[in-house]
Amino acid sequence: MNPLFAVTNAVLDLIDQGGPVLWVIFATCLLLWLLILERLWFVRFTWPRRAAQWIEQWSSREDRISWRAKKIRESIISEVQLELRAMLPFIQMLVALCPLLGLLGTVLGMIGVFEVIAISGNDDAQAMARGIYRATIPTMAGLVVALTGIYFTVRLRRLADREASKLKDRLVSHDTASAGVQA
Repeated sequence: MNPLFAVTNAVLDLIDQGGPVLWVIFATCLLLWLLILERLWFVRFTWPRRAAQWIEQWSSREDRISWRAKKIRESIISEVQLELRAMLPFIQMLVALCPLLGLLGTVLGMIGVFEVIAISGNDDAQAMARGIYRATIPTMAGLVVALTGIYFTVRLRRLADREASKLKDRLVSHDTASAGVQA
């Protein structure tokens, strides 16, 4: 049997046991990881060219030490921080949403358990255990997605702060170099 086929069947079986909320958690997970990968791609491949453009634009200015120039530099740094942190609030929102979706799946699963109790009474412990097992799967899935998302959210935020700080330092170093030339 093909290993990929076996893994696919196992995942589909888990989703079937966990109920329809797992499909929503799965879609949320896909969106979360697409956004995380986009941010990683941006910082790794797009950002270096963009930073070089900002530095070249700043270096080509004749006035880099006046009050107005400093305000322009602050504006550039602010814009850079917005670019680097783009989508982070949305990623954080998805991370916060995953455990809530898991909880929703648990509540829906527990409703099923209570239906079993209402129909068959407390005598069918095996059916109740099966229902509770099915109810906890969405909680587990939501927490796993959220935990991995939290790690990368913190990592992306630190990466954005570090890159913005590097650019700020490079812009300031151009200021001191031009001030030394003018003195």
